[in-house]
Amino acid sequence: MERRKALKNMGLAFGYTVAAPTLISLVQSCSTKKVLDWTPDFFSKDEGTVIHTLVDMILPKTDTPSATEVNVHVFIDQFAKEVLPEEHQNFLRLGMGKFFDKALADSQKESLAELKEEDLDPLLATYLKKRTKDVEEAHEKAIEEYFMGIEQNGSAVLDDEIALVSFAHSLRDISIWSYKNSEYVGEEVLAYLPIPGQYIACDDVQTLTQGRAWSPER
Repeated sequence: MERRKALKNMGLAFGYTVAAPTLISLVQSCSTKKVLDWTPDFFSKDEGTVIHTLVDMILPKTDTPSATEVNVHVFIDQFAKEVLPEEHQNFLRLGMGKFFDKALADSQKESLAELKEEDLDPLLATYLKKRTKDVEEAHEKAIEEYFMGIEQNGSAVLDDEIALVSFAHSLRDISIWSYKNSEYVGEEVLAYLPIPGQYIACDDVQTLTQGRAWSPER
């Protein structure tokens, strides 16, 4: 079904698609200002703090900036608020809530503000593990049925494990997508050619871009 195809597409962050210009404008608006004291719009302050930690665990600072240094956390918050329809906002909150509850239970801490990287790392490792094709298809079918239930009956139930896996993968995918589309990474880290020049049909990637992927900014 079309929904299942959509859920498999990484570009459909959090299971929803919008026109590329809308996404790009959000990415660039987050990239042009440095957020020092961030107050989320979609997430609560404590939820935003955990999201801030998680995206930097997914994309830590190395010889390139961390996720939060290019405001990936801000983009995700704005994307959830401005782009996602209500049913997908609720789906995001469902998975996020189960993920945070699991982190609190496993770490025996009482509030999100207390969660640290060492509390979140085991969960990311568990729910980002590569799954077999059969498991992936079963998860996609369950999510498809969940949304059909919401559409037809106004409510549905989703297995906790599937909700946890879906949240972890969606967060990773949208973090990577927005990171690669940020202004700094697009122009300074990836191979960037603002004005295309000579067309070379076939050559060694080391020769053309020193092994770097092409920037979506080009």
